[in-house]
Amino acid sequence: MTVDSSAVATWANLVTVARFLVAPLMFWLIPDEPGGSWVAFGLWFVLCVSDGIDGYLARRHGTTTLGAFLDPLADKVLVLGAMFTLVSRGTFWIVPVAIVAARELAISLYRTYVGAKGISVPASKVAKWKTVVQQLSVGFAIAPLTVDDKWLWNGLLWLSVVLALVSGCQYMWRAHRVKQVARTTVAV
Repeated sequence: MTVDSSAVATWANLVTVARFLVAPLMFWLIPDEPGGSWVAFGLWFVLCVSDGIDGYLARRHGTTTLGAFLDPLADKVLVLGAMFTLVSRGTFWIVPVAIVAARELAISLYRTYVGAKGISVPASKVAKWKTVVQQLSVGFAIAPLTVDDKWLWNGLLWLSVVLALVSGCQYMWRAHRVKQVARTTVAV
């Protein structure tokens, strides 16, 4: 059964809203002290898997305008919220997190701007990998088995920075190409 694109109450949107509602609990569960937390890791794992579940539901039943807006926003709230919580706990360094946050803000503003003109900017494959690497970085930083393997989660954090910058450049390049094609079409 396909849903109307203007629908609000869909299973995919329900999962996305649940991710928003559970996010503050997730941030609160990230321990102040070194050592990690299985409870925080377990909830983080569920939240990361639920990202795939809402995507599956949306593809299976049809995407909605609200879902297209809320899903990437939920990803950003969860990942950046967890990263900034880890910064506040002294686990993550502020510089890579600030770079990722600046990229997310810039791309979100760009999507909002062109979205108002009716242009959709779907996530690129590199951006999807960026999100997965960010999720892994946070997960390994709070999992008791890997919390002491700073090289692992710190390396993933910096890899997510690289992927964030590459995907950001991809979006800007595509925007530039669209403008060029539009100018050429108008001139003809």
